Amino acid sequence: MLPIVHHPLYDAQTVPDKHRFPMRKYTLVATLAAEMGLVGSQGLIRPVMARESWLSLAHDPGYVDAVLHGKLTTDQQRRIGFEWTPAVADRARASASGTLLAARLALEHGAAVNAAGGSHHASHEGGAGFCVFNDVAIAARVLLHEGTVRQVLVIDCDVHQGDGTARIFADESAVFTFSIHCEDNWPRDKPPSDLDVGLNRGTQDLEYNEILQHSLDRVFSRVSPEIVFYNGGVDPHIDDRLGLLELTDAGLAARDAMVAEACASRHVPVVGVLGGGYGDDAEQVARRHLLMFRALSEIAG
Repeated sequence: MLPIVHHPLYDAQTVPDKHRFPMRKYTLVATLAAEMGLVGSQGLIRPVMARESWLSLAHDPGYVDAVLHGKLTTDQQRRIGFEWTPAVADRARASASGTLLAARLALEHGAAVNAAGGSHHASHEGGAGFCVFNDVAIAARVLLHEGTVRQVLVIDCDVHQGDGTARIFADESAVFTFSIHCEDNWPRDKPPSDLDVGLNRGTQDLEYNEILQHSLDRVFSRVSPEIVFYNGGVDPHIDDRLGLLELTDAGLAARDAMVAEACASRHVPVVGVLGGGYGDDAEQVARRHLLMFRALSEIAG
């Protein structure tokens, strides 16, 4: 079965459903995964809280301290999109640790998922765009620092460009960053990833997945990773509130299966993280995220 990492703190209950970034979907993802038989006998696997030293491998230590101890400025909170609360800080810390734990499980089982994560707008100096800590960058840095892996690949299929991840790893050859996103969407300032593919507004299933397949072939011709972090954001969906692409459920499922197969065929472990997904119906959004769970469950051993 696919190892699934989850922590009750992922659902920061101080953030209401009417917020542009409602968090109830994280609880729903875990609940629906169990109902759909995607959770094995080991159950949902709970991470510990991330150590401050782990967080500081990807972020400025002063910023980390401010998040953990409630010292963020008004401007920093505005950039993140949340008012600071202990629940928001705990959620970010648990989510970062969850992606690291999922990475360790992926190295053992071939694939694993963190039922949160994908906070790709957070950069070294601070958070942005509903992202407090960049969980993928933290997990990658910990694994590299330990010597557990030597080469990392980030495949980011969120509708928004992974600008924070690109900035953190701009000068780091041990991490290859690939982002496929809507060029017309936020962020307006898009620092270069190692490979960026900016799609036109309104791109649909067939064109999207043809471009993705070609891009994956290009990426794997340039890098031989020992682990892949896959941001499977579902905000490219046609009904997403913040996305400008037009993928259907079937298109998202084909996308997730394509990424899973690209990694499995090359015997590269893959870590799935949720990324974005915004809608008035939290259950529909959660069900879209579970398409990635299904795809990765096919390659987990």
